[in-house]
Amino acid sequence: MRKAISLLLLLWSAGFLNAATVDTVSIYSKAMKRSSNCVVILPQYYQEGKHFPVVYLLHGYDGWYANWIIRVPELKAHADRYQLLIVCPDGSKNSWYFNSRMNPAMQYETYIGTEVPGYIDAHYKTQKSRFGRAITGLSMGGHGGLFLGLRHAATFGACGSMSGGVDIKPFAEKWGIKTWIGDPDAAGFDWKEITVADAIEKYPRDSVAIIFDCGVDDFFYETNNALHEKMVRLKIPHSYMTSPGGHDWAYWQNAIQYQLLFFSDFFNKKNIPGN
Repeated sequence: MRKAISLLLLLWSAGFLNAATVDTVSIYSKAMKRSSNCVVILPQYYQEGKHFPVVYLLHGYDGWYANWIIRVPELKAHADRYQLLIVCPDGSKNSWYFNSRMNPAMQYETYIGTEVPGYIDAHYKTQKSRFGRAITGLSMGGHGGLFLGLRHAATFGACGSMSGGVDIKPFAEKWGIKTWIGDPDAAGFDWKEITVADAIEKYPRDSVAIIFDCGVDDFFYETNNALHEKMVRLKIPHSYMTSPGGHDWAYWQNAIQYQLLFFSDFFNKKNIPGN
């Protein structure tokens, strides 16, 4: 019996030693002229020479780069299960992942859409192709996942959103949105250009693989459902899910599992030779 227990402990220890690891790195932005921290989750077997796909996972309003790994430590197990990197950059408290027209120090579309993937590809063993990258997030980060995924389809082959602010127009007075992009009545441009629910009409139907979801008790549920219905009318391929739940971590902890499964299937279907 003691030998059996000792063997089990040995096997458990070996598995623990080979499990996912977490890096915290500082990534400099030329566009914003400053550095921000970023969490990088490396899967089991990362050191074995293979190149891995990457999921960029964005935080929500009033969040920070460590939100996801603190609130959902199971991300390490998910990285192991699907053998991919999970990268959680910092998008500031309320950037909404835009390039601000009002503040040159808030250029988060460029930072997350271009500079962070460039850094990750240069410093980690990644699949350096759009077919090896996906982006998603929660709430403000859900908006960011779809917004950046659609606008940077040359970088990301798949994109997603969990409880995302996919139509910001009804919420113009909330969350500091006007601070960075200007008043919708005096901004000098149409907010529809940067609103996912409207901009979706501009993009080729198969430009990116898309998944999004929202809880039925979420204040963003109606706008997410409207986006789904519009995409059905436009015949834009996508995966859309609803389930019981609100705008909270209990919902996102569950939702991320389906998002990562979707992205893993996408990566496996593309199966980039040489990686």
